[in-house]
Amino acid sequence: MKPIIKPQELLTLLQQEAPILIDARSGPDARDKYKAEHLQGALFADLETDLARPTDNPAVGGRHPLPSAAEFAEFVGQLGIQSDSHVVVYDDASGANAAARFWWMLRALGHEKVQVLDGGYSAAVAAGIPVSGKAEQPTLQPPYPQQGWQLPMATVEEVEQAVQHPENLVIDVRAAARFRGEVEPIDLVAGHIPGATNIPYTSNLDSNGFYLPQEELRAKYKEALGSRKPEEVMVHCGSGVTACHTLLAMDYAGLEMPKLYVGSWSEWSRSGREVATGEK
Repeated sequence: MKPIIKPQELLTLLQQEAPILIDARSGPDARDKYKAEHLQGALFADLETDLARPTDNPAVGGRHPLPSAAEFAEFVGQLGIQSDSHVVVYDDASGANAAARFWWMLRALGHEKVQVLDGGYSAAVAAGIPVSGKAEQPTLQPPYPQQGWQLPMATVEEVEQAVQHPENLVIDVRAAARFRGEVEPIDLVAGHIPGATNIPYTSNLDSNGFYLPQEELRAKYKEALGSRKPEEVMVHCGSGVTACHTLLAMDYAGLEMPKLYVGSWSEWSRSGREVATGEK
């Protein structure tokens, strides 16, 4: 199953079966937006409380550290997701925000049948997918069976070691201006991890906010990765959320997923480690 589903494909799917829809829009008013209107039948997943366990010390784990696999498995069961469920998740940022994070986390539990809606909420509405403002009730299930996180992750210590050796590649998916240290709208320090390479996640999308064709994504990342093995590649962003957008793009392109550095810039920049600015 491809990790991306097009709006028209979802419309057809909804006429044939009842996938579990997850609304992962984020931001301070996301829950209010969901209550006002969402895709019919969709259940809400909150980035801040369901997909992360923020602490008082983002210098350890960053702004959006993962919950434990057991905690997330319990939440997944509360959404009614079982091992054979077909799950489709969307956000309002072309899949770049919490939809990709939810996808990665569910895949990391071992669930294969999960897709992100290409183009997000607005594309679904434009395609004629029904919306609703009523409260949705999930069919509660036991916690999803899990054996810990199954996808590769990197610690800040591993990233620090990796950038010292050219056979490794650390990809920073933030906007170029943030990478260069010209602006920093969220974290305390501007700049990037020395030795990292900037490939903004927005370059995965076309001008209409849809993922580029698989062949284009594959060519782009094959060129960037060269002959490196997946375990020699680490992907990060500001706090381990939009990095999942690039991991999704790579999976969609048929490439093996590299490591996610969950703590990302929000952890690195608070840790006292060296910071670089400019293009390199």
